[in-house]
Amino acid sequence: MRYLNTQFRKGALELCVLAMIYYKDMYGYEIVRNISESMDVNEGTIYPILRRLTKEKYFETYMVDSSGGPARKYYSLTESGIEFLNQQKKEWYDFVKGVDLILRRGIDGE
Repeated sequence: MRYLNTQFRKGALELCVLAMIYYKDMYGYEIVRNISESMDVNEGTIYPILRRLTKEKYFETYMVDSSGGPARKYYSLTESGIEFLNQQKKEWYDFVKGVDLILRRGIDGE
């Protein structure tokens, strides 16, 4: 059962990262901090997602000087990233709807 939870969480976190950057360009720690407001997550989970999605050309990166330390790498969605996000959102909602129907059948005795 632990395997399912891990895989489910990984896919959901990828969608959350895409959505965060859709609303606003962000740097890595900012993404972690924002997602952490809604669920338990750490940097070691988010940075591999950022690297992979950047490699797959869903994100572009750029550096911004920081007044309190080193420059920060910001992530921005590309056009293909926006298309990928929209596809992933549709698949997510279809999945949730299907799970909900199954769960309701069990609860309602249908």
